[in-house]
Amino acid sequence: MTRKSILQKAVFPVAGLGTRFLPATKAQPKEMLPVVDKPLIQYAVEEAYAAGVRHMIFVNGRNKRAIEDHFDTAYELEHELELAGKKELLALVHSLMPADMVCSYVRQPRMLGLGHAVLCARHLVGNDPFAVLLADDLMMGEPPVLAQMAEQFEQLQASVLAVQEVPLDQVKRYGIVAGDSAGERLTKVNQIIEKPSPDKTPSRIGVAGRYVLTPAIFDLIARQKSGVGGEIQLTDAIADLTQQESVYAYQYKGKRYDCGSKEGFLEATVELALKHPQVGAYFRDYLKGLKID
Repeated sequence: MTRKSILQKAVFPVAGLGTRFLPATKAQPKEMLPVVDKPLIQYAVEEAYAAGVRHMIFVNGRNKRAIEDHFDTAYELEHELELAGKKELLALVHSLMPADMVCSYVRQPRMLGLGHAVLCARHLVGNDPFAVLLADDLMMGEPPVLAQMAEQFEQLQASVLAVQEVPLDQVKRYGIVAGDSAGERLTKVNQIIEKPSPDKTPSRIGVAGRYVLTPAIFDLIARQKSGVGGEIQLTDAIADLTQQESVYAYQYKGKRYDCGSKEGFLEATVELALKHPQVGAYFRDYLKGLKID
């Protein structure tokens, strides 16, 4: 019998406008952009499910109905597949929403930042520890990155942030952490700054799009004033959290694709296509035949 994970809830902030992918995101959520044959949000949900999470909480906005529809029952489609005897495709559709998985949706009425988005889910999270997954960051690891973090959380009983080393000229795009070594791949955080300039950064260790947080974070977010970009920053609340309880940075085993950028999205598409069981061999041969000037 599989042991139940202590981490049962995950928050997916999906209310962003996706302006870097216009015009593709004018009428569809950026989280529904497919990498090979799965939308970004599905990769994130599957990662959470593999970590033991069973309650998926989506903080969405206007024009995000497609995400809710994706994880809902599609009676007409399932009926047509069943009539056509397409059992494999039917099983694939059913796999999007396992019987023990629950989805909840809450609206973020205004784009006030990641911290505000997380705060919108407070009434659904309650007093439980929870994960935050940014679908823009497609994370591939073995075991899955959030499963690695859930294991660390169970051992530490403290908030855990996924981190990676980033180039100095890119620190202004990340929350940057500094602290003291707490073991292999672990740092006890004593400083975290949102998007510092290269000349003022305390390190080059940037937070990736995965967090496991204690519910104490909610009161701290609620007290935050607008920070960088005029937004309520989750990073600022985590900085306050380090003053009242331990917070750890974990250098995960795996690879992150920044699918919030066109370059990262293309990298993920090519690399995952090469590993795809159906199209990988064909795509590899196709790439070998390309003449690139």
